[in-house]
Amino acid sequence: MKEGQPHRLPFFFALVMLATLCALIFMLLLSVTPSVAASGGASAAPPDTPSSLTPNTPPKACRDCGLQYFRPSTTQPEGTSAEEPAASDAAPPRKASAAKQPKATSGGPAELKTESPTEPSHLSSDPRVNTARALVQRNRFAEALKILRPLVVSEHPDQTDVRFLLGLAAVRGSQTRGLNDEQREALLDEAIAAFRSILIRRPDLVRVRLELGLAFYLKQDDGLAREHFERALVGRPPEVLVENVTRFLSIMRGRRRWRGYFGFSLAPDTNINAASDAEIIYINGLPFRRGAGQRASSDIGVVGWGGAEYQYPLADRWRLRSGFDLNHREYKGKNFDQTYAGIYVGPRWLFSRTTEMSLLATASQRWFGQYSFNYDYGARLEVLHRVFAGLQVSGRALWSDRKYQQQRGLTGSLSVFSLGANYVLFPTVQVNALVGYSLQAAQAQNWDSTGYWTRVGTNVALPWGFTVGLSAEFRWTDYGNGWFPFIPDNSVPREDHTRILGATLLNRAITVFGFSPQVAFSNQVRESNAQLLDFKRNLVEMRWVRQF
Repeated sequence: MKEGQPHRLPFFFALVMLATLCALIFMLLLSVTPSVAASGGASAAPPDTPSSLTPNTPPKACRDCGLQYFRPSTTQPEGTSAEEPAASDAAPPRKASAAKQPKATSGGPAELKTESPTEPSHLSSDPRVNTARALVQRNRFAEALKILRPLVVSEHPDQTDVRFLLGLAAVRGSQTRGLNDEQREALLDEAIAAFRSILIRRPDLVRVRLELGLAFYLKQDDGLAREHFERALVGRPPEVLVENVTRFLSIMRGRRRWRGYFGFSLAPDTNINAASDAEIIYINGLPFRRGAGQRASSDIGVVGWGGAEYQYPLADRWRLRSGFDLNHREYKGKNFDQTYAGIYVGPRWLFSRTTEMSLLATASQRWFGQYSFNYDYGARLEVLHRVFAGLQVSGRALWSDRKYQQQRGLTGSLSVFSLGANYVLFPTVQVNALVGYSLQAAQAQNWDSTGYWTRVGTNVALPWGFTVGLSAEFRWTDYGNGWFPFIPDNSVPREDHTRILGATLLNRAITVFGFSPQVAFSNQVRESNAQLLDFKRNLVEMRWVRQF
């Protein structure tokens, strides 16, 4: 802190953030041994058959429910004995190796039996639906699909049940022995499309979300599988499902190797240079008019982003992470183009089923306009902990040495600390929060800065395929003194307050190659005690994002 500069809250805030992060890591280290012992290790295997997501005791039938829980097949899965029950039985699933995938169902014929009067009945006016349901219960998936496929494309009154049965038959049938990879992928895609069409209208149906998560799991699309499993667990499914889904989550966490992402958008922006609209600046009490080229400029940009990561297994609980991230924003004239490229590498430690930590070496470079702007070398610590189904907390600490090519006075070190939480309140409602602190040192003392921020957001899945998101972010940044002529008194430090309000609208019902259209709006306002350093900005992005 510079001489004569008052004590500020950010310094105390930094100490609290650092102490909290250290305490979190310390508590996680203390709990490693009992957590691992209780979990049976990160390499627990999935249940023997994908039918493990079928609950043991279905509730009574209800015509208005739109969806039934289906009784598991009494046909004994191939590869199990009378003394060794299938994973869908009430007994807890037995442990196995992580590399072991769910066994395929036999798919062989089984005798059809009518339900006894004491069994729950599924009310359907169409005997074809009841026949298909009985075939699914007896693991005769190919025959069930032949009946159900024509019903899906027709105006059948029980579309929810028909589509659910179709998805169930397809995802179970994909594990039948003798199928090649192309056939298995086609069945999983058919199941995903069926479950997805139900969730577009009824995003609250937990059982459908569980089956959709299983389809993505079998397809090894772990990111989407994890999202749907986490949301479904919040809906309080039967305990046997919770146990099996928890193991699925553990297996995905251990088997993850490749991860990639990319996207693009059109981005109309009312202030691409984040400049003030003020026309007059006062220097020593005299007014001076600014040139028009120094004020806010608007344009429509094209934004593209992408990246990839690979995790190489070093040991049972250790991985070597390596990856890169790219982001490019382009406007007409090239003067305000922005590009970011970053790489990282380092170990990832799986404490238990619920906790992990990564320590990464990082390097990045930014370009602004047609010139290199700055580059960084540093390290990043990441801690992730799943408290319970639906609640995940994370911590991050970053240090880097930042060097600027043009504005060399900004060169110095940067430290950032943040704590975040993501909470799925209901299968259709998710909230998140983040608090952070940063400290930047610069050769030019007036650019020394401390900052802290907080962010809260939520997204809600609505019927008919719409998902709405809202967020609010507030940032406070304090710089050193020496800002004349922007601040007439050169001994007064600069203080900036920034508010960012955001909203997104997504329609899951519209997809092109697995991507759905999303409109994102952001309103940014920075208020500063320094002349010409405040601004207002509205940014709209029309994106294509991956859903389901």
